[in-house]
Amino acid sequence: MVSPIDIQKALSGMDYPAGKEDIVRQAESSGADKEVIDALKKIDDREYEGPSGVSSAVFR
Repeated sequence: MVSPIDIQKALSGMDYPAGKEDIVRQAESSGADKEVIDALKKIDDREYEGPSGVSSAVFR
């Protein structure tokens, strides 16, 4: 089960606004778990203003 904290850790150091591809790439480069990366791959393909927006998209 992915938690909001897992998402925040995976996106530590991310520059926003950021698109879905950049967010997934950041999570992969930070060594995030497969579950976190899979969850991020399911978010809408749009620009996100910050980590809270990404978390909202994952947990909606």
